[in-house]
Amino acid sequence: MDAPSVDLTMGSLHHWADLLLNWVGFGTLVGLFAKAIMPGRDPGGAVVTVAMGIGGSVIGCGILMYFSGGQQVTPISTMGFFVATGGAVVLLLFYRLLGGHWFVEGEVPHPKYHRRRRRRMPQPVYYEE
Repeated sequence: MDAPSVDLTMGSLHHWADLLLNWVGFGTLVGLFAKAIMPGRDPGGAVVTVAMGIGGSVIGCGILMYFSGGQQVTPISTMGFFVATGGAVVLLLFYRLLGGHWFVEGEVPHPKYHRRRRRRMPQPVYYEE
């Protein structure tokens, strides 16, 4: 048996580069939109946002295909954008839950998550004679 040959011509490289840039751009938009929908401080930076958008697209399209009886949605489309945003919101929800932003294990929460009380500044006292 012969091993399958890989076509690495300039045309295929351009195709793969275009596909990669499309997914990175689409993942960025979906991740930013999902972070805008859910209020509060968001963990992670730019790479997490892109990964969340791409992962949300895969999860959202997979869930839609499972529950709709095999209906396929192209991820980079209008319907795919909304489905991917839903998947990214679900990922962000689990990311926050597992990251300890809402629930902290143990009896005493980590000092990072304590709300600090504002101390009142002492008011000056004026004596009149």
